[in-house]
Amino acid sequence: MKTITQKFIIIFLFTINGLFAQTFVQAYADIANQVSQTNVTSNLTDFEGFGMKRRGTSALTNTLNWLNTKYGSYGYTSTQIVEDPYTYSGSPVTVKNLVVTKVGTLYPNIFVIVCAHYDSINGSGTNDNGSGTTVLLEMARLLQNIPTEYSIKFIHFSGEEDGLYGSQHFVSDVVNSTVPKMNIRLVFNIDEVGGIAGMTNNNIVCERDMGNPATNNALSNTKTNELITCVGLYSSLSTTLAAAYSSDYMPFEENNEVITGFFEKNETTHAHTANDLLVNMDPVYVYNVTKAGVGALQHFAIASTALSNEDFNSDFQVSFFPNPTKDFININLGTLTEKEYQFSLIDINGKVVLEKTITNPNQLEKINITSLIKGLYLAILNAGEKKISKKIVIE
Repeated sequence: MKTITQKFIIIFLFTINGLFAQTFVQAYADIANQVSQTNVTSNLTDFEGFGMKRRGTSALTNTLNWLNTKYGSYGYTSTQIVEDPYTYSGSPVTVKNLVVTKVGTLYPNIFVIVCAHYDSINGSGTNDNGSGTTVLLEMARLLQNIPTEYSIKFIHFSGEEDGLYGSQHFVSDVVNSTVPKMNIRLVFNIDEVGGIAGMTNNNIVCERDMGNPATNNALSNTKTNELITCVGLYSSLSTTLAAAYSSDYMPFEENNEVITGFFEKNETTHAHTANDLLVNMDPVYVYNVTKAGVGALQHFAIASTALSNEDFNSDFQVSFFPNPTKDFININLGTLTEKEYQFSLIDINGKVVLEKTITNPNQLEKINITSLIKGLYLAILNAGEKKISKKIVIE
């Protein structure tokens, strides 16, 4: 949540529509139009029912468990859903982020991060930030079986209300500790998008980076203008362009990542109080923001309109990459849930040149192929009665 005092430091604010002529994609609209008002209202109601979600509370734990269950019901597997625990100074307890990864088909090691915090303070936080949490859930539900060129991480951060601790931990201990450093295409943050009951809520604030370091500002501006265009293409909302501040995208911004975000135009006076409740919000506004977000996320992650969902899911979303490859091959297990599988490579003469059995697999497994000569191979993955085969080129 952003304080009123901090709001005054925004140095540039104006309404803008239709910059950069992006093309309307009917397939993206078809997915965005599947956003469910029933789901939005139900998820807001459930979120509110858990109560105040501060560190060390059963409400925070219960909300995390609820999120886990929701993602499982959407078809995400246990290897895709990861709890990310951390501690910080002044907190006697371990708290957790929830990270759900959807692997891209062409650029599996480049990520679009879409995030929202699920902790609250002095109340249930149904707007701040049950609204952002709800948007993420619908995004993830609708894109679960849609192939995207870039990988997506849906991240629910804790510790935001105590000082952005969850996102700072993720940047320091995950992004920067990955070898090589995690390659982030964009961070799309959603914080407090519930609107105000009884008002006309037809405008969403799109936030860009205007701070230091300045090296990521220009690209953030470009991506935020793309976000603005997506809002116009895939929802009925108008837009206001503003500066990013005081939410979970800031640790990423300080890490020189490219950021953008959503924030409500009509700003509630109930944030951080016991009155931050659904009755004081506009759930139809959350629905419209979600449509805009679903359209934008497909644009940023480049959802496929060529590969049919049937083809994508008939192979259980399994992929082998890079392809062509040289020294190693990664196996993305997709939506398979078996605890053991066999991987083999067969050359053009029909000879099995590599066999490997993997138990208790991770979502991604790396196979060394340096001993193999250049050529065309057939990669086969056997998981129980399921068999997936794809052509692989070794250079």
